[in-house]
Amino acid sequence: MKSSVGSAVAAPTGAPQGWSSLPPAGTLQAAYLHAGHILVSREPCRITTVLGSCVAVGLWDDVTGVGGLNHFLLPHRLATGAASPRFGNLAVRALIDGVVAAGGRRQSLKAKVFGGACVLRAFREGGWHLGTKNVEVARRMLAEERIPIAAEDVEGPRGRKLIFQTHDGAACVWSL
Repeated sequence: MKSSVGSAVAAPTGAPQGWSSLPPAGTLQAAYLHAGHILVSREPCRITTVLGSCVAVGLWDDVTGVGGLNHFLLPHRLATGAASPRFGNLAVRALIDGVVAAGGRRQSLKAKVFGGACVLRAFREGGWHLGTKNVEVARRMLAEERIPIAAEDVEGPRGRKLIFQTHDGAACVWSL
C-alpha cells in the first residue's frame, strides 16, 4: 500500500453535523474517521476507521485524485429523525455529493464497501442482522447512482480496522 497522505477539504458550507476536516493543504496528515462522519479530500489522504456492524463506503476518482470515506451506523433515517451521516441512505448520498463538489467527476467515481459484521453471536443465526442491512443499503445506493463497486470486504463475524486512501482507493483491512 502506498503511504502518501495529504490534507482534506473543509466540510461544505451548510454541511450537516458529522463532517470531519483536516488542517490546511501542505501538511502531511492522516485522519481517523469516527462513526457517523464523512471525510472528503482533494489531496492524497489516508483515513483510518474501525467497523463492526457499521459500514464504510470509500469513493474516489482516479483521474482527479479526489475521494472520501463515510462511516455509518444504521441503514435508514426515520422520517422523524434528524438528517445525519449516521444513516446509510444519507451518508452515501452525502459522500457522493461531497466528492463531486470537491472536484471529482461523477462518471469516473468508483467505490469500495467495508464492514457490516455480525459481531454478536446471538444474532448470527437469522442471517439478516444490522450489518447485512447496512451493506445492502450501501450497495443499493451505489447501484442507483450507477457507481461501480470495485471491491468489498463485508459481513462475517468479526469487526475490521480499515485504512483507505482517498486519491487511489487503495485499502488495507485487518480483522479484529
